[in-house]
Amino acid sequence: MKVKVISRSTEEFTRERCQDLQKVFRNYDPNLRTLEKAVEYTRALNAAKLEKIFAKPFIGAMDGHIDAVSCMTKNPNHLKGIFSGSMDGDIRLWDLATRKTVNQFPGHQGAVRGLTTSTDGDRLLSCGTDCTVRLWKVPVLKMIDPNESNEDYSQPLAVYVWKHAFWAIDHQWDGNLFATAGAQVEIWDQNRSEPINTFEWGKDTTVSVRFNPGEPDLLATSASDRSIAIYDLRMSSPARKLIMQTKTNAICWNPMEPMNFTAANEDCNCYTYDGRKLNEAKLVHKDHVSAVMDIDYSPTGREFVTGSYDRTVRIFPFNGGHSREIYHTKRMQRVFCVRFSCDASYVISGSDDTNLRLWKAKASEQMGVLLPREKRKLEYLDAVKERYKHLTDVKRIVRHRHLPKPVYKAAALRRTMIEAEKKKDERRRAHSAPGSMPVQPFRKRRIIKEEE
Repeated sequence: MKVKVISRSTEEFTRERCQDLQKVFRNYDPNLRTLEKAVEYTRALNAAKLEKIFAKPFIGAMDGHIDAVSCMTKNPNHLKGIFSGSMDGDIRLWDLATRKTVNQFPGHQGAVRGLTTSTDGDRLLSCGTDCTVRLWKVPVLKMIDPNESNEDYSQPLAVYVWKHAFWAIDHQWDGNLFATAGAQVEIWDQNRSEPINTFEWGKDTTVSVRFNPGEPDLLATSASDRSIAIYDLRMSSPARKLIMQTKTNAICWNPMEPMNFTAANEDCNCYTYDGRKLNEAKLVHKDHVSAVMDIDYSPTGREFVTGSYDRTVRIFPFNGGHSREIYHTKRMQRVFCVRFSCDASYVISGSDDTNLRLWKAKASEQMGVLLPREKRKLEYLDAVKERYKHLTDVKRIVRHRHLPKPVYKAAALRRTMIEAEKKKDERRRAHSAPGSMPVQPFRKRRIIKEEE
């Protein structure tokens, strides 16, 4: 004999934290909810306004260096650790949670120009203008007692001396090799005192070098002769070279799309290229009003952060032409280096005023633990803002930013100059023979020539 009974679980009808509150069930039939679009638009507008109210991106400054911060690197094995090097030869390991120095690595006699960590995260490599590359052992943050001395980590494991000053360094993503940039591009092995390979294309100084995250034998460099070159360690000669109208200060590969890289240029713009097709840029990222000094991609590959000579930090979407966020303070000077944290939640910037600054990647993000209902609410508001972002009021509120007065005036002047140049080209084309002045897009016009 079968008996049918009604079984109701308490969890299905009450909220997760408050057992005395009933869940609210809604019927999403559009025939019953005729004003749904109007309600969602109002929610999107309120969410955009609240985002501006709660936007407090600056977390704190890390003070300790006595000269300008020139370079930074992060450790893939330790989420809260960041290394920084300054112009007086000082290298420090910082704990982002406490914003204090954990350890110092003395030894360089001149400016530290490059920092990188090995594949396993146990070794730190530094290079500088004193013609040396130093290999350090990395301390584990949780094992360090601040009351004890860290003498084991203050002496380098190895010192590589060479003929010329170094301007950049980067380690292979998978392997024991690392590359240095200077008068030439040298490939080093940690177990050898001299470089195992040397690349040279032109006689000018190489200012940056980055290994490809997807293809360990591929690396990209930029030089002071305005060139961007791609080298393959399996070949005896360089692979591709690109010459632009202005110098490129830094290069960064997209970790999720390793065929693409973005170059930070002196002409205030960033250019995203496909490494397989260098005759034109895929995208031009505009907004800075002075030279872009450094660039770093988020671990997700969806955003990148830039630091500029105009004393601002900007965050760009990887497929957007304009920045979604700008960070600045009254005391921050020219920004020489920027990095995303390993969890893509924070941005660290190093500037000329000897400070490292910690920022939130999302200015209005709530710090701390969120309940499941709070997470769902925030996700819903983000989806609503995304849905109505093209409408006038929502777009205006989301895009509005307060800029420092010098940056605001420089941006207005830059717009005037670009409009004048555009009008001049149009008039010159109108008074020339048809076809004598071909129209060329900006992403191609900035490239002088490409060599193979």
